[in-house]
Amino acid sequence: MLFIYKAVTKEGIETIGEITATSQDSAVNALQRNDLVVISVRSADEKKLFEYDINILNRVTAKEIAMVSRQIATLLEAHVPALKTFRLLANESENPTLSKKFTEISDDIQNGVSISDALYKHPSLFSDFYVNMVRGGEESGKLPETFIALADYLERSYELMSKARGALIYPAFIIFTFIVVMILMLVLVIPKLTDIIIQSGQDVPFYTKIIIALSRFLIDYGVFALIAFIAASFFTWRYTRGTNMVAQAKLWMPGIGNLYRMIYLSRIADNMHTMLGNGISMVRGLEITSKVVDNDIYKSILTNAGVAIKSGSSLSAALSGYPEIPNVMIQMIKVGEETGELGNILEKLSAFYRREVNTAINTVISMIEPMMIVALGLGVGGVLASVLIPIYQIAGAV
Repeated sequence: MLFIYKAVTKEGIETIGEITATSQDSAVNALQRNDLVVISVRSADEKKLFEYDINILNRVTAKEIAMVSRQIATLLEAHVPALKTFRLLANESENPTLSKKFTEISDDIQNGVSISDALYKHPSLFSDFYVNMVRGGEESGKLPETFIALADYLERSYELMSKARGALIYPAFIIFTFIVVMILMLVLVIPKLTDIIIQSGQDVPFYTKIIIALSRFLIDYGVFALIAFIAASFFTWRYTRGTNMVAQAKLWMPGIGNLYRMIYLSRIADNMHTMLGNGISMVRGLEITSKVVDNDIYKSILTNAGVAIKSGSSLSAALSGYPEIPNVMIQMIKVGEETGELGNILEKLSAFYRREVNTAINTVISMIEPMMIVALGLGVGGVLASVLIPIYQIAGAV
C-alpha cells in the first residue's frame, strides 16, 4: 500500500513524502529506521473532506492541459532543461492542483525518473495516450515536437468537445425550462382553477380529471417523487455508466447518434495519426486509442482490430465488417496503406470528421429548436386548455 507521511529529520526539517508498506505500522517503522520523527502517516487512498472540496474547486480542465503542453513545447524548444521547465510551470500555474502535480513531477525528474514515468503517476491529468506519446518522444529524441503534437491534438479535441457540448446545452435548457414551467403551473395555477371547477358542481371532463389528479399528486407527494427520481437517476447512472447499453444508445439515438458517431470517428483518426506520426506502433496505437475513445463499442472494435493486426491483417481489413465504421473510412485507410501515406490519410480523415461534427451540430440545433418550442407550447397550452375549457362552459351556463 502507498502511504503519505509527514515527518521531521534529525536536522529539524519538516518533510512530506510517500512510502510503500504492507501496513501503517510497517510504514512508521520504516520511517523511524531512516532517522525520521513521524508526525503523521495515512493511506494515499484516504482523503479528508476538505481535500475533496479543494479538488472539486480546483479541478484541472482539458483546456489547461492543452495550454501547459504548449508551454512545455515552447520551453523545450528554447533548450530549457526539463527539470527547470516543470519547476517553472509549478511556480507559475494559477491552479493549485496543477501546481502541486507539477511540483511532484519536478521532484521525480530530479530523482532521475523519466518524464513519461513521472507523468504516468498522475493518470487523472495525463492519459495513457499522453504518456505514451511522451515516451515515444523521449525514445526518438523529439520531445519538443511531441509536446507540440500533443498540444495541437488536445486543442483540436477540446474544440470538438466544446462544440458538441454547446449543441446539447440549448435543448437541455429548453427541456429544463419546460419541466419547471409545467411544475409551477400544476402546483400554483391549476389548484386555484380546480376550486372553481369543483364548486360549480358540473361534470368534469376526463382530461381535466387527469390534470387535477397530477396537480394533487405533485402537491401531496412532490418532494417524495423528487427524491425517488434523484435516487433512480443516480443508480441508473451508477450501474449503466460505461455499459454497452449506454454506448449503443449514444450511437443510435435519433439526431444525436450521428453527432456522437462523428466525434468518435474523428477521435480515432486523430489519435492514430498523432501516434503513428510520433513513432508509436500500430498495435500499441490501437490499444491506447481503445482506452481513450470513451465508447465501449468502439473500444471493442479497436481491441479486436489490434488482435487481427498481430495476426498479420492490415488495418483496413481489421476494421471492415463493423457497421459503426463507415465504408468510406475503410477505403481511405486502404488507399493510405497501399501508397504508404497512412498517416496523412488519417489526418485528412480526422479533419473530415471534424467538419462532419460541425455539420451534425448545426443539423441537431436546427432540428431540435423548433421541436422543443412546439412541445413547450403544446404542453403548456394543453394543461391550460384542460382547465380553462370547463371554466368557459361554467361561465356560458350562468
